[in-house]
Amino acid sequence: MAGASRDQALALLAAANNHGDLAVKLSSLRQAKDILLAVHPSFAAELFPYLVELQSSPETLVRKSLIEAIEEIGLKAMEHSSILVSVLLVFLRDGDSIIAKQSIVSGTNFFCSVLEELALQFHRHGKVERWLEELWVWMVKLKDAVLAIALGPGPFGVKILAMKFLETYVLHFTSDANDFEKSSIEGSGRAFNISWVVGGHPVLDPASLMSDANRIIGVLLTLLQSASSLSGCLTITVVNWK
Repeated sequence: MAGASRDQALALLAAANNHGDLAVKLSSLRQAKDILLAVHPSFAAELFPYLVELQSSPETLVRKSLIEAIEEIGLKAMEHSSILVSVLLVFLRDGDSIIAKQSIVSGTNFFCSVLEELALQFHRHGKVERWLEELWVWMVKLKDAVLAIALGPGPFGVKILAMKFLETYVLHFTSDANDFEKSSIEGSGRAFNISWVVGGHPVLDPASLMSDANRIIGVLLTLLQSASSLSGCLTITVVNWK
């Protein structure tokens, strides 16, 4: 990172963390995010430890803005984003439902992007880089944490988003006739499907993932059978699963 940009970003992150005015904090974080997005990912990664220090901010809006920044920066600098994803897992259990919900939304986007990168990287290069394998481990932890939220006690709004995440998970790992070449190379915009990696992948095990998706379907069906114990919104969410 160029010296001037690095110093400016550090000063902005310090202001976002320590300034007494909330508006200044939010503006400083936004400006720091813009700098980190503008430089090469490897240079931006040097400041990630300073960025994640904001997770201890007492202001909800700062923490929410941090999650949004983590998603935007992390998806651009995916190779270096493990430290950022770890913050999302911490925020899943934040006492403020606004933070927990934003963590699930951003975590869902991360999960889908990592899956697509796993499939594309192996398809194009015949291998998967170590950093991507490590990032997938974080995605599995994310899925397990969101499943625990869906099944445990907590605010209805957070639980509904957790179930939406699980719906995405199940759809990704339910095989269909999607053709990987057409979907990924011709840019049809289709979401990842497990059929993309049927036939062998060094990280993704289709049989295991489809089995886990079926297990989660069973868990949600069990919840539906005990619908009297769920709120109306949660029951509708389960019923509306595709």
